[in-house]
Amino acid sequence: MAGGASSDRDERASAVDDGDRSDLRAILGGYAELVRLPNLFTAPPDVILGAALAALAGGTPLPTRVGGLALGSVLLYAGGTTLNDAFDAPVDARERPERPIPSGRVARRTAFGLGFALLLVAVAVAFAVAGGPAGVAAGLVAVAIVAYDGFLKGSAAGFLAMGITRGLNVVLGTTAVGAVVLESPRRLLAVPAVVTAYIAAVTFMAARETEGGNRRAVAVASAGAVAAVLALGWFLAGVEPAALEAAVALAFAGAFCWWVGRPLRAAFADPVPSTVGPAVGACVLGLVLLDAAFAAAVGVRWGLAAGLALVPAVGLSRAFDVT
Repeated sequence: MAGGASSDRDERASAVDDGDRSDLRAILGGYAELVRLPNLFTAPPDVILGAALAALAGGTPLPTRVGGLALGSVLLYAGGTTLNDAFDAPVDARERPERPIPSGRVARRTAFGLGFALLLVAVAVAFAVAGGPAGVAAGLVAVAIVAYDGFLKGSAAGFLAMGITRGLNVVLGTTAVGAVVLESPRRLLAVPAVVTAYIAAVTFMAARETEGGNRRAVAVASAGAVAAVLALGWFLAGVEPAALEAAVALAFAGAFCWWVGRPLRAAFADPVPSTVGPAVGACVLGLVLLDAAFAAAVGVRWGLAAGLALVPAVGLSRAFDVT
């Protein structure tokens, strides 16, 4: 009898432990979804591209600064997605009830506090590792994020604001030399503009993800991808990289076309949420390949450093949503 009572207590204790672990997994999973864990790895390639552009302009980006700014960009992205869901909670309650806030796994007030805290820490990190110019650049990214999440979402200005956050993220990388590269040729300054336009086009499609039947939105994103590849060709013609750098850049460009082309084609053929959603996700992750293509034109190591971020991003995307 005593042995039976002890066994019952052990089973109850084990059940409590399993319940606690299950609750912890649910909480951690909720926050991982909130910050779009796979997407976080798409932010450092922007910074790496910016550092590569600074090197092309004659600067000497310090590895410690590049790494610190990459961390800052991750925090900016996490803060942005967290605030996105916090602001969108009422809409998500109707359209996406499985998301962390409407499902009750994360409190809306907590999300607001966490989102703004992440942005402030990101700016502080950028300032600490690369000085005033980096702090200003990170601060501008944070302002663009808040403007998009809180006020401009869904409007033409909103699409541009989201693109600007990515373009400024590339500019943030240029501060790894200790200052913004102000005397760079126009061809170098155009690269952040290309990233801005591409992400603005993808955001236009993402805003209509749940509508269905909106082939025009898919066409806009497709045009953005095509324009980005054409801009890469223009960039290569002006930079005139060595044969190896050119080959690696073109390989990344080919991978980008394959990566985003298939889901965009499927979404255009049948623009319903089940095809548009994956197309949005592919385009977001595809930015890593686009960054890598531009960076590889400066140096193979720059391109590989940017492109390797796709590995954890894709791996995590199998467990967490990208959009």
